[in-house]
Amino acid sequence: MELELLLRESKSSTPSNAVHAERDELPRRYDEVRRTTQWICAPLTIEDCVIQSAMECSPVKWQLAHTTWFFETFVLLPHDPTYREFHPTFSYLFNSYYNAVGTRTPRDMRGLMSRPTLAEVWDYREHVDRAMNAFLKHASENAIEQANSIIVLGLNHEQQHQELIITDVKTILAMNPLRPVYRAREITSTPVAPWNWIAFDEGIYEVGASGTEFYFDNEGPRHRQYIESYELADRLVTNGEYKEFISDGAYQNPAIWLSDGWAKVLEEKWQAPKYWEEQDGEWWAMTLQGFRPVEDSEPVTHISHYEADAFATWSGARLPTEFEWELAARDVPTEGNFLEEGNFHPVVQTSVCDSARGSQTKVCATQMFGDTWEWTRSAYLPYPGYKAAEGAIGEYNGKFMSNQIVLRGGSCVTPRDHIRATYRNFFPPESRWQFSGIRLARDRK
Repeated sequence: MELELLLRESKSSTPSNAVHAERDELPRRYDEVRRTTQWICAPLTIEDCVIQSAMECSPVKWQLAHTTWFFETFVLLPHDPTYREFHPTFSYLFNSYYNAVGTRTPRDMRGLMSRPTLAEVWDYREHVDRAMNAFLKHASENAIEQANSIIVLGLNHEQQHQELIITDVKTILAMNPLRPVYRAREITSTPVAPWNWIAFDEGIYEVGASGTEFYFDNEGPRHRQYIESYELADRLVTNGEYKEFISDGAYQNPAIWLSDGWAKVLEEKWQAPKYWEEQDGEWWAMTLQGFRPVEDSEPVTHISHYEADAFATWSGARLPTEFEWELAARDVPTEGNFLEEGNFHPVVQTSVCDSARGSQTKVCATQMFGDTWEWTRSAYLPYPGYKAAEGAIGEYNGKFMSNQIVLRGGSCVTPRDHIRATYRNFFPPESRWQFSGIRLARDRK
C-alpha cells in the first residue's frame, strides 16, 4: 500500500489499562505516527491548512500544533527537566478543551489566527520531535516508566487527528467550486448481492475492553450485558439502496423520522447525504478524488444518525445497539478499507466468506471494520463502574457522555492499527461530516 511503502512496511479518553509499550518500541512507533501525519498533509497547500470550514472542524494548522502541544504539555514539560518550551503562548492557542491546563482559544476562533504561520507550526513539530526522540533514547528508566502510558495515549490521540484532518479537509475542498482533488484514485464498480441476515442467540455476554493492549477508558470496564436474539445484515447499505430511499420520497415523509430528525430535515433542507448533488437527474458527489457520479455499489456515507434511523425504519428494520454490533464483530478479523489503503473513500464490498459447502454458502459479516463508521441506536453513556481519571487527562472523554450516539467499526480514513471491536466513537445525531454509514439489524423472528 502507498503509505506502508512510505513507512516501509488512526473522542475518546485515557487508557484505563495503563498500557505500557516496550522502551525499544517507543521511538519507532513515535516516528511512524508523526510521519503518517506528514504524509496525510503532503498534498495540501498553505491555504488548505488555514481554513476552518465549520464549528465542528479545526484548521489543519491548528491540529498539527495541537497534537504537538499534547506531547509538549503532558510528556516533555512534566518529565524532561532539560526541555525548553517552544513558545509560552502556544499552550493558550492549541489547548483544545482541558480546563485543568488553563484558558484556551475559543473553538470557533481557531480559523481566525493567521499567526503562527504554517511554517512556524512545522518548526514547532520539529522542535518537539527532536526533544521527544532525545527523551525516548536517553531518559532514565524511571522517567520513561512514568511517561510511558501518556506517550501511548498521545500516539493514539494523534491517530484520531489524522482521521479528523482528512475529514476536515474534505469539507474545505467540497466548498470550492473548482472541485479540487486531494489524491486521485482509480474507481472500480462491481455489483453487490442483496444483503443476508446473520442470526445471534440471546444470552448474557461480556462486552467492553480488557487485557494488556491499549484501549481508551470509555471502552471499559468490561461487564456483562444481556442481549436479546437478533439478526444483523452481513454488509453495509449501499448508495444504490439509499437512492431508492430518496426516490420513495423519504425526505418528504415525516412518518419514518424521529421527531428531532424531521426538524433537522426541515431546518437544513436535507434531500440527500452530505456532498451529494443532483445534476440532470443523476446524483453526483464530492469525494477526495474529486467530483464524480455516485457509484451505486459503494457503501453510502456522510449521513446523520437521523438519516440512518429513518432508512432503517423505511426498510422494516432498525439500527443495531452497540452491544449487538460488538458481539458480531468480536471474532471478525480487523481487516478492511483503512487509511493505509489510500482510497480515502468507501469501496465496493470485496471481502468474502468461507467457500461454498455443497449448495450452502456460509453467511458472515463483512465490512465490519473500515469503509464507514456504523451508526448504532445506543446513546453514548458510561459503562457500569466507569470512572474518569483525575486531572486534565480525565477531561479527555467522560464529560462528553451526553447527547451523543455511539458509532463502531472505523472508516476508510481510520488508521488500521487504531481500531478494534470495542472501540466507541461518538458524535451528535445530526453530524454528517464524518464517514458514517449504515448496517441494519432486526429482532430475530
